[in-house]
Amino acid sequence: MRVIVVGAGVVGTLHAWHAVERGHEVVQIEREAEARGASLRNFGQIWVSGRAGGEELETALRARELWETIGARVPGLGFRANGSLTPVRGALEVGVAEAALARPDAAARGYKLLTADEARAVNPALRGAFDAALYCERDAAVEPRTAQLALREQLLKSPGYTFLPGREVRDVVGERAVRDDHGEVHDGDVVVLCTGAWLGGLVRELAGPDLPVRRVRLQMMQTDPLGEPLTTSVADADSFRYYPAYRSPALDELDARRPQSATAAAHRMQLLMVQRADGGLTIGDTHEYEHPFAFDTLEDPYDHLTEVVESFLGRPLPKIRRRWAGVYAQCVDPSRVVHRQRVRDGVWLVTGPGGRGMTCSPAIAETTANELGW
Repeated sequence: MRVIVVGAGVVGTLHAWHAVERGHEVVQIEREAEARGASLRNFGQIWVSGRAGGEELETALRARELWETIGARVPGLGFRANGSLTPVRGALEVGVAEAALARPDAAARGYKLLTADEARAVNPALRGAFDAALYCERDAAVEPRTAQLALREQLLKSPGYTFLPGREVRDVVGERAVRDDHGEVHDGDVVVLCTGAWLGGLVRELAGPDLPVRRVRLQMMQTDPLGEPLTTSVADADSFRYYPAYRSPALDELDARRPQSATAAAHRMQLLMVQRADGGLTIGDTHEYEHPFAFDTLEDPYDHLTEVVESFLGRPLPKIRRRWAGVYAQCVDPSRVVHRQRVRDGVWLVTGPGGRGMTCSPAIAETTANELGW
């Protein structure tokens, strides 16, 4: 079988990976020299802890297993099973953590409620004041800025894999073929469009105007090296408000009695933080849903994130090295893990994983391969 994959972000690259692993010939086409979108502009977290029960959690757990397997073969991914800690303060936040522990799938996530001293034993960098911390053993991380490059380096060892950068696919021609902006036609047995947040142009022509996928904008930042290990990923209690696993009467009570700060609420914020291989911290994020998106980045969210992080670390943040905005595609129905649609005979669109893209892409691609009979 000859598989044409359009898009070299993490979703497209994992589709190419599964096809090559199953012995197929693969041509992967990317409009940039390398992917430049959300696949690079994220935390690199394999985030199991907050996923909705059922299909979403099952997908995340399967993806976590696949990431670990692939990471053993591709050290450049920087895979590490670092887990996560969500420090909590006060009885209301502790109550939400306790409700999460009462879930029937808590053991599958590796949930534990640690005292502050136990949490600091796991992650000594957390010297700030907090009362307890929700630990999730199944969370993990990779290096987002280099993961696709490392995967491609491995893929290129296969004689059946071809990477064609700097080519924008403009049209689907005939059956199971695409034409790029160089005028070249690429024929295959199946075409998979993994175009990320590019939802206009050809995607709109193929999928129609009512594609149930929206674009979401975020802001993030990265610091200079911390100077010590941050042994786990870190979240704050605002993440309880963002992730479906934490929905409970305890969360309703937290919202009613101690709502988010004005800045966090205005920008739909949570804190997520993970240490990069060079020691710097990736910190975020905001969520903007209304179009047109702003073209600039705002300082208030960064000030808020800095304050929250420093309160957990008990020390000033290192210098901010870079700030950025990104855009990803998310299913309008957030309970859907991904939008997978046959848009022509033999041509499939796979998009809309939202903030689950880095976490779930290996399992999303595996499901595509299974459903299409690769």
